[in-house]
Amino acid sequence: MDRRLRHAADLLHALPGVTLSALFGPEHGVRGDAPYMAAVEGGTDDATGLPVHSLYGATRESLQPSPGALAGLDALCFDVQDVGARYFTYQATMLLCMEAAASAGLAFVVLDRPNPIGGEAVEGPGLHPGFTSFCGLHDLAPRHGLTVGELARLFVAERRLDLDLTVVPCQGWRRGQGFRATGRPWVLPSPNMPTPETALVYPGMCLLEGTNLSEGRGTTRPFEFFGAPWLDPARLAAALSAERLPGVRFRPASFTPTWDKHAGARCHGVELHVHDVEAFRPFRTGLACVLQARAQAPERFRWRTETYEFVDGVPAFDLLCGSARERTAIEAGATLGDLVAAYTAEERAFARRRARFLAYHG
Repeated sequence: MDRRLRHAADLLHALPGVTLSALFGPEHGVRGDAPYMAAVEGGTDDATGLPVHSLYGATRESLQPSPGALAGLDALCFDVQDVGARYFTYQATMLLCMEAAASAGLAFVVLDRPNPIGGEAVEGPGLHPGFTSFCGLHDLAPRHGLTVGELARLFVAERRLDLDLTVVPCQGWRRGQGFRATGRPWVLPSPNMPTPETALVYPGMCLLEGTNLSEGRGTTRPFEFFGAPWLDPARLAAALSAERLPGVRFRPASFTPTWDKHAGARCHGVELHVHDVEAFRPFRTGLACVLQARAQAPERFRWRTETYEFVDGVPAFDLLCGSARERTAIEAGATLGDLVAAYTAEERAFARRRARFLAYHG
């Protein structure tokens, strides 16, 4: 959307001298209204009458545009609002489209947008060999601190793509700005990303997708609420407060999800209240939430083992973390300090790797 809430497809379709030939929809669809991890069919866009090719169907092969879908095109244009987390699949879709464009000899244009959780902080472990999935196609920190334009330049260099890439930069954005500071309207990039505050906690609280804990889907504050029917909210809030996590406080809370995990059952847990955005570390906070919830009721806690983002046989938590290290350490009784110390070198290494691709200043 632009500042007047006009959709990019509608704007490009109306431009003189430009032929918009087709639309390609990532997870959640061209208009951003499909549920998470739900296969989206192709078809025809109601507003423009253009053909829509789904890039999130029922198979792994559906994630990348086919040669037939690209036939007759001169360029692919990527204009999608990312949220700054490795797991959020839009940047994975961009990478696969870049590879397809390179193979087909098409130009690739990225219309850059701000990273809504800021572009300074980097947090979390690297992606280890054997743990790639659609929530981690390239070795990025879970909170990577890059715009999609900066990511595109990194992908070209590190994947050695022979691609005619153009990045149209943001004007006026500074690395330290969160989305609220831009003055632009927040348009949900996916149905469970209702506010910029949701995006801020997401690089950590998405880890709960890899467990049987509710991450608050089916409530009005997804990823800010979490819990399960068997937890004691006061004990959990006290245990998390004792971790002295920067920038966040925990309120004992109960909620009843209307769908997804524990739908219709009363869950008990906490609500996250971020009071210092710059100090807050979402990945560390997400690890602490999993660690303390499991410690309270290990006999009820479970890791998610069913197929996750088109990968079988690997726990979803491992795919999200980028290796089995965090899960096995938790099972062995590691403290939060142990977990953070184990990935700190990877976090710093990624911060060094990304430095030459930064296009915006603080």
